[in-house]
Amino acid sequence: MIFIKRLFIMPVLLAVTLLSANPVLAGSQGMPALASVNAAAAVAGEDALLFGKNADRPVPIASITKLMTALVVVESGQDMNEWLTFEERHVPAAANAWTRIRVGSRLKRSDVLRIALMSSENFAAYTLARSYPDGFDGFVAAMNAKATELGMVSTRFVDPTGLSVENVSSASDLVRLANAALAHPLIGEYSTTGYYRAEFRGPRYSLSFGNTNALVHRQSWGVGLSKTGYLTEAGRCLIMVSEMDSKPVITVLLDSLGTRSPMGDAGRIKRWLASGDPGSVAAAAKRYEQEKNAAWTATEGSQTARINQ
Repeated sequence: MIFIKRLFIMPVLLAVTLLSANPVLAGSQGMPALASVNAAAAVAGEDALLFGKNADRPVPIASITKLMTALVVVESGQDMNEWLTFEERHVPAAANAWTRIRVGSRLKRSDVLRIALMSSENFAAYTLARSYPDGFDGFVAAMNAKATELGMVSTRFVDPTGLSVENVSSASDLVRLANAALAHPLIGEYSTTGYYRAEFRGPRYSLSFGNTNALVHRQSWGVGLSKTGYLTEAGRCLIMVSEMDSKPVITVLLDSLGTRSPMGDAGRIKRWLASGDPGSVAAAAKRYEQEKNAAWTATEGSQTARINQ
């Protein structure tokens, strides 16, 4: 955090001016250049980071939340073949929760979990929580209890979908979550399913779903775990386990500008691990990063001032 504060002592206007003069900027201090504002990478099975970028900063994580939702479901021991009913929400969604799934229809829990992970289906994630033995609130409590158990000190959940900006975590915490999820092959399988056609009952109909991470379709990446996320406040997010430099590597990328930015960052990390090349980031993405970091620094400063009053 000291590094970040020093970095932004200069006025933001000066930073933008420098960016305009340099259309593409490379990484500093031998680290990979990333468009994402916050990031971390680690060898799968380890909590120690290969590198971090604002890795302990708690930020909104959008649908990355659903990885914890999956972990709670799988570890609950509930029957994966049970047919769940998609009921009207008992509380309004915090953000747009549009869905193609019809209220009153039914689907097996295993399929509900699959489409929640691979296609980030919000109604599916909500239904998994609603069908928990202790109900929706009990499910959210279980999510937070699991985060505490895993040592995720900067993490808090208020809903199972990620539609709330109050679902926050840090890149380093999410490495711990990825390691816990890897202990369950079902989560890896469902989160990396490329396409799936779900067969509903009551009434009978089917819907096709596609994976929100294009890299799962590329064999060269060897993706074994995946989850994307997006909210305006969270930016574009990605957590993934893939083959990098002949090792399974956890990559956590939080808050980047464009839909392809996390995948571009994953590519830069992969090249950096193989060759040490830090790569470069386009000026627009770098400007976004500067602005978000400046906003974070200002918010942190105002909170500190209030505490000291």
